[in-house]
Amino acid sequence: MTESEILGLMSDTGALLSGHFQLRSGLHSNRYFQCANVLRYPRIAGKLCDELVRQMKESADIGHFDGVISPALGGILVGHEVARALDTKCIFAEKQDGALVMRRFTIKPGERYVVAEDVITRGGRVQETIDIVRNAGAEVAAVLVLVDRSAGLAKFDYPTFSLLRLAPEVWEPENCPMCAANEPFVHPGS
Repeated sequence: MTESEILGLMSDTGALLSGHFQLRSGLHSNRYFQCANVLRYPRIAGKLCDELVRQMKESADIGHFDGVISPALGGILVGHEVARALDTKCIFAEKQDGALVMRRFTIKPGERYVVAEDVITRGGRVQETIDIVRNAGAEVAAVLVLVDRSAGLAKFDYPTFSLLRLAPEVWEPENCPMCAANEPFVHPGS
């Protein structure tokens, strides 16, 4: 798949939005990826995750892995589809008291996981997921993300793959030109 085809799927499904948005990171932007809109179409979600896995396999040998882990909520469907493409199990971390924790699953020491997420801006949720894996005595094999809003600035200590690497304009709220023009913002969620 070409980047143009991927952007077309994102736009056609309403996953790529324009307006005034407050991101989970607290930053403001004029573009927003609501990957839930593309992920609501299982065949398209599968196609995108298959492509992500294909690109990873072409670019690197990540070695043995025992499963895929993703942060809830946005990453769950991506994690599931990546695990399907890799023919392995998938688990997820979920929020409890504002932090990601393992509530439903157990990570065993020595296991290796691929971390999968829908969108990263600063990479906080991915890093929290990495920390969960490492704190359990397990290892991270790679990080896969559909959309890297940081244009590669979010760095992890593991091979990282994304279908789209973009850098939409973002501003701290006090420097946001749309706030200065008194345009109301939307917090669309993650």
